[in-house]
Amino acid sequence: MYWEERGPQNTDATIELALKRAEELGIKYIVVASNTGATARKLLGRGREIICVTHHVGFAEPGVDEMEAATRQELQEQGVKILTTTHLLAGVDRSLRFKFQGAYPAEIIASALRMLGQGLKVAVEISVMALDAGLIPYGEEIIALGGSGRGADTAAVILPAHSHYFFDTEVKEIICMPRNKK
Repeated sequence: MYWEERGPQNTDATIELALKRAEELGIKYIVVASNTGATARKLLGRGREIICVTHHVGFAEPGVDEMEAATRQELQEQGVKILTTTHLLAGVDRSLRFKFQGAYPAEIIASALRMLGQGLKVAVEISVMALDAGLIPYGEEIIALGGSGRGADTAAVILPAHSHYFFDTEVKEIICMPRNKK
């Protein structure tokens, strides 16, 4: 499915398509990018294990966690596993870009993935991050939801590999994504 435009207006339909495909394939785990918890909240009670990957603390501004403590607690009480950590395709490479104005390997990989859309880059990234954190099992396909800012506009079936074997990650299916990426 292709959405004409990217953005949060596609979130509900993206979730429905992802859950339908999870049911068809017997996929147990949904990994979702959600900084405020709003998108993760929409997956509650839908029969899948939810892993929510947020921006790292300090992403928006130094020392600030974009997910409110009450939201984090509410989601965790509902069984959502939440991962707040350094982004796989940014981290130290981004600090080098900020300091020295260069292009570095992880950011080159991120830019290449963005040719397929910001949401797909995010979906791949959070899948590997969740695997590295031990929040999803190794060797199992998952469905990952990403977006182009707020909400979700991309869903994909992914078989993630650990970060040190990143290029063994397989995007098995793209369930939906925006046709217009910018």
